Amino acid sequence: MTTTAEHLRNALDGRWRDVKNQMRERLTHEVFRPHHTPNTVIARTKVAEQMKIMADAGAADDGFRKEHGGNGNVGAAITMIEMLAMSDLSLMVKAGVQWGLFGGAVENLGTERHHKQYVPKIINLELRGCFAMTEWGHGSDVQSLETTANYDPATQEFVIDSPTPSARKEYIGGAAETATIAAVFAQLITAGENHGVHCFLVPIRDADGNDLPGVTTSDNHYKGGLPGVDNGRIVFDQVRIPRENLLNKYGDVAPDGTYTSPIDNPNRRFFTMIGTLIRGRVCVGGSAGNAARLALDIATRYALQRRQFKAPDDENEVLIMDYLVHQRRLFPLIAKSYALQFAQNELVSKCHDLQTADAPDAEEQRELESRAAGLKAANTWHASKAIQEAREACGGAGYMAENRLIALRADTDVFTTFEGDNHVLTQLVAKELLTAYADDISSMSPVEWVRFAANAVGDRVMKRTAAEAIMQRIIDARQDSEEEGSLFNRGTQVKMFEDREEYMLSSVARRLQSKSDEMSAFDAFNAVQDHVLHAATAHIDRVVLEAFVAGIDSCDEQAREILEWVCDLYALSVIEEDKAWYIEHRYLSTERAKAVTRGINDRCRRLRPYAETLVDAFGIPEQLRYAEMLHPENLPD
Repeated sequence: MTTTAEHLRNALDGRWRDVKNQMRERLTHEVFRPHHTPNTVIARTKVAEQMKIMADAGAADDGFRKEHGGNGNVGAAITMIEMLAMSDLSLMVKAGVQWGLFGGAVENLGTERHHKQYVPKIINLELRGCFAMTEWGHGSDVQSLETTANYDPATQEFVIDSPTPSARKEYIGGAAETATIAAVFAQLITAGENHGVHCFLVPIRDADGNDLPGVTTSDNHYKGGLPGVDNGRIVFDQVRIPRENLLNKYGDVAPDGTYTSPIDNPNRRFFTMIGTLIRGRVCVGGSAGNAARLALDIATRYALQRRQFKAPDDENEVLIMDYLVHQRRLFPLIAKSYALQFAQNELVSKCHDLQTADAPDAEEQRELESRAAGLKAANTWHASKAIQEAREACGGAGYMAENRLIALRADTDVFTTFEGDNHVLTQLVAKELLTAYADDISSMSPVEWVRFAANAVGDRVMKRTAAEAIMQRIIDARQDSEEEGSLFNRGTQVKMFEDREEYMLSSVARRLQSKSDEMSAFDAFNAVQDHVLHAATAHIDRVVLEAFVAGIDSCDEQAREILEWVCDLYALSVIEEDKAWYIEHRYLSTERAKAVTRGINDRCRRLRPYAETLVDAFGIPEQLRYAEMLHPENLPD
């Protein structure tokens, strides 16, 4: 008989549940048993061994198209990398760099000559690469990278150079030891004209691991976490590569130096190129979500066995999970993990459908990029908060390396800033919303964009997710009364989320409109930046709630009531966190605001008997959950 936890897990696992189950089984192999060591030599050796086992098992095949030697199952490839987070986040990052970022650049930015020569070797690890985008002086602002690629028609070669100290490639995974070739992002210059950032394949080491002439690599050594990832630096000094090493899908150079591109506008060309590499951002968000669920699983199980303080007239100490304050610490975070997983499922599905389509719709592609940016930020910020709370909820035991939580916290810390700084990504979300995915937004200068947004007041139409029909039905059935019970009405909750988003976006546009007449476009945008971030966050919250609602709708009846309570807890927690805004804008009376807090407490009490069931549904195998404090029989006397 299927248990309630299994019904919940099936709902959470989504479209690629079979892949998740296969990965759960694969990761129970002893070599994937979680370990924690600050020793980079041991950690890197362990990851190298794991990568080889994965490659031999064909784990990378799904990420590449059939005609290039893979299986062409994008959703499965993303899911596989996300699941690695339950074993070792260093392994997840190494796999993501090799097969997602480096491999993705070759496949998505290259043409047949690159696919035939490189992709099979990337899949089987015969060719180990790195993704050399970030520079010491430029991270988020990729268009301003300083590395140059000057074309020399006399030899039909590009000359790759780091002209300034700030052009040094920095924090590049694989650059310190393992990579023999780099996908280098540099300014393409031919006949004295700069055609913007393009990607080049640049060999950096020989077979013995020695730097090639003109290439200087170095090791970043110890970091805050991820000891198994050999992050490093790369400096180029007039390194020559063949003309054919330009990944030329979106821009090519003829032997005589003539530049051509299927996309005339340089800005649009750049954003199209970057947009094809979105899979890495999707994987980072999903992996952070997995790490958060693992931490909450460990902390919840600890709270179900750890006792502290006696109640009056009771000989036994009280389980810490029976205290409301402890429920308040963990249950809302568990609820958000559920919500984000449903949203991530929709994102992965959309990414798969677009990246396997013959002719993907341009507007849907931009919407996917916005959604990926927003959920990457939401998932990684949630992971930082949830893992820290889980650590504190386990007291001193949570600080012991053997209990996994400190490694999870250290390893996910950088997730908030790599694959896009979260604050920058959140602004990207707002930018897309304010321009309603306008066809020409990618080609606009910042000045033109601010003017466009300022003049677009009232033109925006709410774009709902795949749950549109469901959302309309529950909104139509909502209760509008001020009664406390109405806060548990799904239509009321959705309307509160939608109203907040609509109001914030329209008010941002109005503020831009009023300021753009009296100050520069940059100053106008800078003056409303805090408002922009708040508006984008409101949008992400709404999208996540809609995904949760759709997830409930597709869930088996046996688990639906519990999911409804979890969804209430997520919705009311978001409202409580932004209670000041709701009260200031008269969407909540002070009395009803108090009812929100009472509602959260009610849902925590209702969910208390199902605490173990809720984390069982995360589907984390015992071998990967393993923390010594959950097995007191193993502790020394």
